[in-house]
Amino acid sequence: MEDVIIIGGGAAGYYAAIHIAEANPKLKILILERGKEVLTKVKVSGGGRCNVTHAEFDPNELVLNYPRGEKELKGPFHTYCSGDTIAFFEKRGIPLKIEEDGRMFPESNSSKTIIDCFVNEAERLGVQLLRNSSVIAIEAIKKSKDHPSDGWKVTSIQKEYYAKKILVATGSNPKIWKMIEKLGHSIVNPVPSLFTFNIKDARIDGIPGVSTFVNVEVFEKSLANKVSIHLKSKVSPKAVLASEGPLLITHWGMSGPAILKLSAWGARELNNWDYKFKIRINWLPEYQEEGLLQLLLQIKEVEAKKTVLRTNAVGIPKRLWLNLVKASDILETTKWAEVTKNQLQSLAQQITAGEFQVDGKSTFKEEFVTAGGIDLKEINFKTFESKVQKNLFFAGEIVNIDAITGGFNFQNAWTSAFIAAQAIATKK
Repeated sequence: MEDVIIIGGGAAGYYAAIHIAEANPKLKILILERGKEVLTKVKVSGGGRCNVTHAEFDPNELVLNYPRGEKELKGPFHTYCSGDTIAFFEKRGIPLKIEEDGRMFPESNSSKTIIDCFVNEAERLGVQLLRNSSVIAIEAIKKSKDHPSDGWKVTSIQKEYYAKKILVATGSNPKIWKMIEKLGHSIVNPVPSLFTFNIKDARIDGIPGVSTFVNVEVFEKSLANKVSIHLKSKVSPKAVLASEGPLLITHWGMSGPAILKLSAWGARELNNWDYKFKIRINWLPEYQEEGLLQLLLQIKEVEAKKTVLRTNAVGIPKRLWLNLVKASDILETTKWAEVTKNQLQSLAQQITAGEFQVDGKSTFKEEFVTAGGIDLKEINFKTFESKVQKNLFFAGEIVNIDAITGGFNFQNAWTSAFIAAQAIATKK
């Protein structure tokens, strides 16, 4: 019989195994991984660089990046936060660096650094790993002549295993959720989060790679709960969901932090709409329509002899400016002196309040995240132990917690794994 079985050889599973072994070296720990490789999500994170965490060190601010789990994570983050994650890696000779947007990566710029760290530490501490061991059943067992104490039977495609405690860290795995449901837990129906928007529109056609800071609003639909992300600039009262940040124009539509934040905060509502809705974009968030019109009228006086198309006077990307000018029915040959107030009104509207039809979504790279999982009311967040079954613990994305992009999902994995590990290592 094992002391602890960890189901899932990913970020949370490995982090927990290492901390359990360090806290109580006497325990026999077994990781069951369904695939040939471990830590696959770590490998692809951050474009292969591994976005380990985020440089937000105040737990009260850190929780604001979690559309689901904000209230529940406040206590855990006061126990184990971003600074503790940094210390964990630095202690093992892996310094992290902070990028301008707050994301943190290993200085090596390679996820292999993190993977090697976890694998080597687990081996050093005597943690056993079994690959190709997909779990097909989890069963609570009572004390009997065959079993000296209450515990767990975990059946993989290879064989049966017994343990006193189990930690489930399998991420978004429908088969595992069904097993957890059979144990008495409630599962919040999973829907995609962190996805990009599919948009076909002449204004963004032919200019993939253009990136700029914007304000995006979702409107013309009723959300069950109005959601607003903290903005620097004023939000239209008609907006039911809003975000601000860099937006990236792609071959299929729009991506970037501004879009990904919307997809996370509106995950359930956008799913209900079958990913068909309208957005309104302000490509110049420091201006509203009337204020920009007045600026354009001033430019008309100053740049009278130049063509509107070739005079990008407001600081948005050149290729985007060209498309928005054309969308305002301003010809290539039209000079500022010739442009009408109605045309400038149209241009101001295109720049500050352009409407786009979203028709579907695309997965954001390989970093697939879901909103959904084990109901948060059924977990003790001081230990990450089940309130339904004794000696059953959870870590990572298997529970109904998810975050926006930027290293926050990994920080949830590290924090939940650490706290669960301490409880497992010390509990009799």
